Amino acid sequence: MAPTATEAALHADVAALSALDRLPCSAGEAEAAQWIAERLQACGARVAVDEETVHGTYFTPLGVLNGVGAAGGVAVLTGRRGLGTVLGALAAAGIWQDLTGGRKRTLRRFLKRQTTTNVVAELGDPEAAHTLVIHAHHDAARTSFIFDQSAAKFLVEKVPAVMDRIDRWPPLMGLVIGGPVAVAVGGLTGGRRAAALGGAFAAGTAAVMAHMSREPVVPGANDNLSGVAVLLEVGRRLQASPPPPGVRVILLSAGAEEANQEGMLAFARRHFGRLPVERTSFLCLDTVGSPELVLIEGEGFLRMYEYPSAQKQRVAAAARDAGVRLRRGMRLTFATDGLVPLRRGYEVASLGSVTEHLVPANYHWPTDTADNVNYATVAAAGDVVMATIARSAEATAAA
Repeated sequence: MAPTATEAALHADVAALSALDRLPCSAGEAEAAQWIAERLQACGARVAVDEETVHGTYFTPLGVLNGVGAAGGVAVLTGRRGLGTVLGALAAAGIWQDLTGGRKRTLRRFLKRQTTTNVVAELGDPEAAHTLVIHAHHDAARTSFIFDQSAAKFLVEKVPAVMDRIDRWPPLMGLVIGGPVAVAVGGLTGGRRAAALGGAFAAGTAAVMAHMSREPVVPGANDNLSGVAVLLEVGRRLQASPPPPGVRVILLSAGAEEANQEGMLAFARRHFGRLPVERTSFLCLDTVGSPELVLIEGEGFLRMYEYPSAQKQRVAAAARDAGVRLRRGMRLTFATDGLVPLRRGYEVASLGSVTEHLVPANYHWPTDTADNVNYATVAAAGDVVMATIARSAEATAAA
């Protein structure tokens, strides 16, 4: 079918931005941020471009920490159980900090620091009773063999009965923390086999992370220029029809999400103080260009964090208003920028999308190009966002 005018505009936005190499903290990421800012400003938004100092990777901290865990395994095997236990425990604690959306990431303070760029665009009454923050990220990840989706396709196609009984994929990031945990347990109990296996697994994980640091950057069209395209479309619609009374809309395009939410954490440090929890809600848009749109129930690499039911119900009702079908019941063993406000007590909902294999299309893969995005799904996400803005006004009036 011929694309609609909206779908054509979404494709044009994604194609323009995906031509840039947008590794976190790169010149391409900054150029993309400026491009987005200019177009949101043209929509009449009050735009700020925030430059923030962050580290800028996830593979370096995880690699270093697994290296520490491997050293702990060696210590246990050479008779220094106390040292090995401490090293394994410290490595596991550091990985937990880095993968669960929290603010305490001790190791990153000692790593190289770089600059990422957030675009913050406001529309509506600055003194409105309620603020809805709609956010996506414009940076892109490096690829790796670990993102190959062959296993997911095999399981869904060959053992569908198993997949029908689960609501999430196994937490694969558990493998990243597993080595240091095994070393700590082996050191504590005197289990040489656990320490040896844990040390070897930690060393292998560190090697995978080192390999990933040299891999090319993907175009990142679905993840997550599809979400950015929705922000731009919402900006255009709000220019024609401003937010209703009582609602201020913030369109946030964050950088360094692919560095485990560092851009969003920087936004939190700068802006959460002026966004009261009781008067602010968030709607995260991440990878909305696969065939089936999903209202995510909860997410997390290592621990599942449930999204608040009130905001999920509001977005679900908005989807019904817009005539958009949302898949329910899925939880993601990934982590998005939505975890940051969620862990700070805000009302948050998150929209994603999946293929028939229950994974985002072309996730962190070189085929994640502008021509491989389902723009009907992206347009539907825009409809849900606009209806959520209207629902936020009704909720504010009722309060």
